[in-house]
Amino acid sequence: MTGNCMQQAEDFRTICAALDALLSELSDADFARPTAFKRWTIEEILRHLHVWNRAALLSLHGPDDFSDFMQSVGASRGLNFREFEKEHCDDLSGRELLVAWREFYPALADAFAEADPKARVPWAGPSMSARSSITARLMETWSHAQAIYDELGQDRLPSDAVANIVVLGLNTYGWTFANRGLEPPEPRPQLVLTLPSGAVQSFGEEAGEERIEGSAEEFCQVVTQCRNIADTALMVRGENAARWMAMAQCFAGPPQDPPPPGTRRKK
Repeated sequence: MTGNCMQQAEDFRTICAALDALLSELSDADFARPTAFKRWTIEEILRHLHVWNRAALLSLHGPDDFSDFMQSVGASRGLNFREFEKEHCDDLSGRELLVAWREFYPALADAFAEADPKARVPWAGPSMSARSSITARLMETWSHAQAIYDELGQDRLPSDAVANIVVLGLNTYGWTFANRGLEPPEPRPQLVLTLPSGAVQSFGEEAGEERIEGSAEEFCQVVTQCRNIADTALMVRGENAARWMAMAQCFAGPPQDPPPPGTRRKK
């Protein structure tokens, strides 16, 4: 790699390495444990991450490669989506699946580290920049991994890489409302959050009474719907901020409601 690498790719590598260390101690039987995320097992979460990591690399290589993948997704509509992902991974499971994911994610990080951040890449919805694509992989890895950390009763290693998810969460403020057919209220709340390193950072423009303060990790848990806002210590001020936190969604797809209070937490 050259010295001019995309930081988001290195942050993705950091998040994956932390999850890798957590999973390395598990037995094959452990991978079958269901989590609080829709009762997906640890194995199903890891398989989902691996399949879409592979898709992200295809999208970086070019529209034809990615189009072929999406055609295979479309052709599998008779299958349960998790069954498609299992088939796409040649039925790998347990520690064999862990090895496949472990061997692939560094290659994905390397490829995006060298990519033009502004290059357009295709995806299931609208195209996006390469920087946005690897940030989405970082966000999805971090958020899905939360269910695994919770199931295993473990805390994450602190990493300021979550700042990428904070920015993504803030940037999808308007989309959260528009996705539900609502007009995004103005002004957009300002965020004043404490990163895992202890640094306090402001995100967005000053917005008067519209403000959210607290842990950056907890904010990320809310916008990725790993936690209900009621299960955090975030200080939410202003009507716009309260409406947003009640339905925040920084990921693509149709509107989804946050988990009910108390249903997703560390064992």
